[in-house]
Amino acid sequence: MKRVDDFRLRLGADELVPIMVGGMGVDISTADLALETARLGGVGHISDAMLPTVSDRRYNTKYVKNKLQQYKFNVANADKSVVQFDLGLIAEATATHVARTMERKRGPGMVFINCMEKLTMNAPKDTLRVRLRTAMDHGIDGITLAAGLHLGSFALIEDHPRFKDVKLGIIVSSLRALQLFLKKSARTGRMPDYVVVEGPLAGGHLGFGMDWAQYDLAAIVAEITDWLREQQLDIPLIPAGGIFTGTDAVNFLEAGASAVQVATRFTVTKECGLPDEVKQDYFKAKEDEIEVNQISPTGYPMRMLKSSPAIGSGIRPNCEAYGYLLDSSGNCQYIEAYNREVAAHPDAKKVKVFDKTCLCTHMRNFDCWTCGHYTYRLKDTSSLDDNGDYRLLSAEHVFNDYLYSTDNRIALPD
Repeated sequence: MKRVDDFRLRLGADELVPIMVGGMGVDISTADLALETARLGGVGHISDAMLPTVSDRRYNTKYVKNKLQQYKFNVANADKSVVQFDLGLIAEATATHVARTMERKRGPGMVFINCMEKLTMNAPKDTLRVRLRTAMDHGIDGITLAAGLHLGSFALIEDHPRFKDVKLGIIVSSLRALQLFLKKSARTGRMPDYVVVEGPLAGGHLGFGMDWAQYDLAAIVAEITDWLREQQLDIPLIPAGGIFTGTDAVNFLEAGASAVQVATRFTVTKECGLPDEVKQDYFKAKEDEIEVNQISPTGYPMRMLKSSPAIGSGIRPNCEAYGYLLDSSGNCQYIEAYNREVAAHPDAKKVKVFDKTCLCTHMRNFDCWTCGHYTYRLKDTSSLDDNGDYRLLSAEHVFNDYLYSTDNRIALPD
């Protein structure tokens, strides 16, 4: 019976353990988690989600405080078009996080950065260009283009000296999405080094509508595999979403996948950036406590725990401090929803907004508990201590369980 360790991921001349730990923002995929994955021979991700905020927490910078001070005059204004990010400061925050991560890297694996197209930041193309190029400047091994189709992303970096050197990949949820990307980026003469195929059981934002349950990851991967073969294209495919055991991974690898991307089981590791009390909520979650809703201002459905404090919270939009989801006109669906509720309840001290949420604030505060479909199975991966809490796992323990387990068995901690 084969194990994941019997396979290898080949990206150009590089040979890696075929386990990629997915990028989870905001700072849930910490540098520590990514570096431990790389040390063990796999591919780890840091996330570029809200890096100025992450920098304040990790490196004692003052980006959020200074931005709020600069635009404090606009807090009560529904028009947020004036709220702009300083591109130099975005580059500075990105450079700090990437450089300090890469200088600590050890082992045969790689560290990639997950780059979210939906972080529009009131200037989508300009801010995306800065984030991509700065990560390349400071030694990142690869970039995974996520949270959108990224049709023009390759063009933003094609003149960078590392354009052919850095591993570049894209996350898609359908053959159609991949075809659109390849057609648009063909002019750059650069194919993606890998494609992550994310299915309907993944955590966080989904590349499906509310009909997500009608889709199947294995079927999508098979369709893309057949099309690539017909087109004589050799692009490594990496399935993601709902791959909970080593046996799940082996099934995809035996069917021709080059690696698997996993994340849910790493949310309860010591290296994960979630607060420990939130990790216990993940451990204790039941199946009926996990939902897919439409409260994200991005327009994508999002999977999370029903008990997330973000659901129904009616906080005032914090665009002056954050504003990562403002479009090019300074709009966000949460601003519209909040102002609607304020107008409908003029005497209320605090309103409730159930249809959308201020994702920037709640992700920053770890109050939006996005999760994978199989989060309710996490309790089966650890042991319950005398105090009623589940024992946190090490990333190495989870990584090795994927690598060596068979027969759908899950190794509990000693």
